[in-house]
Amino acid sequence: MAKQAFESVCARVPQPTTAALLGDLVPPREFSKASFKNYVPHAEYPSQAQVSKQAQDFALGKRERKGLFGKSELSAGIYLDGGFGVGKTHLLASTYHAFSGRKAFGAFISYTSLIGALGFAEAVKALSKYELLCIDEFELDDPGDTMMMSRLLNELSGNTRFAATSNTPPNALGEGRFAAADFAREIIGISERFQMLRIEGEDHRHRPTEVEAGNYDQKQIESWLGGAKHSALDNFDALLKHLSKVHPSNYGVLVKGLDRVGLIGTKVIQDQSDALRFVAFVDRAYEEQVAIRGAGLDTTKLFRAEHIEGGFRKKYLRAVSRLGALAAL
Repeated sequence: MAKQAFESVCARVPQPTTAALLGDLVPPREFSKASFKNYVPHAEYPSQAQVSKQAQDFALGKRERKGLFGKSELSAGIYLDGGFGVGKTHLLASTYHAFSGRKAFGAFISYTSLIGALGFAEAVKALSKYELLCIDEFELDDPGDTMMMSRLLNELSGNTRFAATSNTPPNALGEGRFAAADFAREIIGISERFQMLRIEGEDHRHRPTEVEAGNYDQKQIESWLGGAKHSALDNFDALLKHLSKVHPSNYGVLVKGLDRVGLIGTKVIQDQSDALRFVAFVDRAYEEQVAIRGAGLDTTKLFRAEHIEGGFRKKYLRAVSRLGALAAL
């Protein structure tokens, strides 16, 4: 019996146009049908229903009441602040879907990668055509990227409105703090025109405190890949090398249309640049709901402890959580 042939992520060499990059700025598959109607607030946390209503009003262009004489104005944006798993991304995607004007939706890294691919001036020019930018998981742990995004928002604030969420770390008990003060401090210039919407609640996914993806050998991975219509099989070292040659803004192209990705020879990633690129790759796979399993080391154990404990802790913890979820798809 002939051995089944699989696709290869490393064989994909994306060369998207500006139009294609902008065309990817839509909610991920997981939230393609998110709406205010199918957001289910918990009765024990009244802020969830309240924020859902406020976000809907924002999307529909309803004005805030301000001032002594009933003067009202449209806020520049809304910031959905809350712990992990309280439905922030669902509400952000609902805001996107309910908004009737030209709009874009992307993770924080999608916008910083777009700036990296086009240059700041060209990115401003391209994004200025949108009336609403939705920014998921606004990252406050990278000073350079945060400053760049603050500058972008200020450049666009005349004609564009914004909706954003914060990146609270998954799978880290006690760290799901509120970050509105940090956000307001970093978004210099227009932060006072944001509505800070605080969402109380517990992680609705009830994630375990420890996440594992499982241990597999190559034969098991190939059998698993064979159970899906569109699967890719790659050597782990080869994938890391390929990611170093592809701009992060194009990582979504590497997994688009795939159902499963198998990685052979998974092991601890020694270089932090390789690790962070793999984190970005995992984020895109998660958005596309592409399952990932590895032959070798459990994929949730790929990051060095000193990297996880460093300045990019939130990104690594998010990736670990997502790798656990993707292995179970």
